[in-house]
Amino acid sequence: MARESWRTRLGFILAAVGSAVGLGNVWRFPWMTAENGGSAFLVVYLAIVLLVGVPGLLAEFVIGRRSQRNPAGALYRLSSGSKSWGAVGLFGVVTAIVLLSFYSVVGGWILRYFVASFTGGYFGAPGEYFKAIDYGLGAVGFHIGFLALTALVVVGGIRDGIEKATKIMMPAIVVLLVALAGWAITRPGAGAGLSFYLDFDAGYLRANFFDVLGAAAGQALFTLSLGVGTMITYASYLGDDHNLASDGSLIAVLNTGVGVLAGFVVFPLLFATFGELTGPAASGGGPGALFVSLAGAFSQVPLGQLLAVVFFGVIVLAALSSSISMLEIPVAYLVDEHGVSRRSATLSIASLVLLTGSANALNPALFGFVAGTLVDLMLTTGLVGFLVFVGWVLGKDALTEYSTGAGSRVQSVGPAWLWSVRTILPLFLAGTLAVNLLSLAGVSLTDLALSLVG
Repeated sequence: MARESWRTRLGFILAAVGSAVGLGNVWRFPWMTAENGGSAFLVVYLAIVLLVGVPGLLAEFVIGRRSQRNPAGALYRLSSGSKSWGAVGLFGVVTAIVLLSFYSVVGGWILRYFVASFTGGYFGAPGEYFKAIDYGLGAVGFHIGFLALTALVVVGGIRDGIEKATKIMMPAIVVLLVALAGWAITRPGAGAGLSFYLDFDAGYLRANFFDVLGAAAGQALFTLSLGVGTMITYASYLGDDHNLASDGSLIAVLNTGVGVLAGFVVFPLLFATFGELTGPAASGGGPGALFVSLAGAFSQVPLGQLLAVVFFGVIVLAALSSSISMLEIPVAYLVDEHGVSRRSATLSIASLVLLTGSANALNPALFGFVAGTLVDLMLTTGLVGFLVFVGWVLGKDALTEYSTGAGSRVQSVGPAWLWSVRTILPLFLAGTLAVNLLSLAGVSLTDLALSLVG
């Protein structure tokens, strides 16, 4: 059976951007920005996207297009049948299932808020409303509903499912976010939110550098869908006529732009409504804090019910655009490596995620561990493995694949890209992995460094 491919370059770019533009941008990015000093986090995050994210994105593209396989099959094939490297690729497939297991729970929350926005059901008591719906059988039900929507797109295939869906969803997301941002920044008092978001706070960064660095690195990998094999899988449906460097840079720019744009909605709205930052940083953090604070904001502004419908509608589309890419990874693995039909593969993986996601929807402690610590560690570990593979196993073959379909200017940057993939990027990511592990153990490198200086 012939393997599918993208119908158009635009379809691939929008699908890849859709994978990246999801809850990482509209839910997790404002949350992480608020908890890590606003502008200080934004500057570090943008630097990591440029210096680590784009080269890492290209590394996954190289693996995918050269192998025409899912992550597990790609590393196994390109390493001439190495079971060890095949296991590294399979780790990415497992990571995708873990990701989707918590992602679909959050997708269920968003779906529920979108439905409730039509009646303003949460306007009276936003905090109590979230506490009533965050975990339990109701959360399981909406998790299943969101997962069913995701599976419905994936079972349609690359061209008729994912490509068609993202061609509709991505322009809609951008148009609606631009409209919301244009309204939010004109609200009285929005200037304080813009200052928190955009005025660089060097003092905060100096005092909390390692904490901000670890959070920004984790956010960059999460929002660019790196370390899980999404971009390997999507690039495996590409032909040799694509300029990987050009496509990768455009995808990173568009994805980052949507994340920054979401900040222009969230922070001006919160400051304009409450006069100060209310949300993750002010309410003790947590995955539901942004829902509570935004629900409270919408309840206090003119046409708040309509605005809430539009906002949560945007997030539903963004969440779906990412969840379909997560589901596609294990589905592609079953189709490529085990000859399973797409319909059966989709049903099998969706059934598995139904169970694992339901466990997250019923257990707040498990959800918090999976959505935070576990995912960050798995994404970082996965990307280190992919980079080492590209730099030291593929080597010159990776450079050849990088150059295929590219112009002379892009090709001239190739050796520098390969050198960074071999050395700088794995070392940097290994360092951030160590920071996160120490943080998990209760050790703050920022406090340790300040104590040594003092």
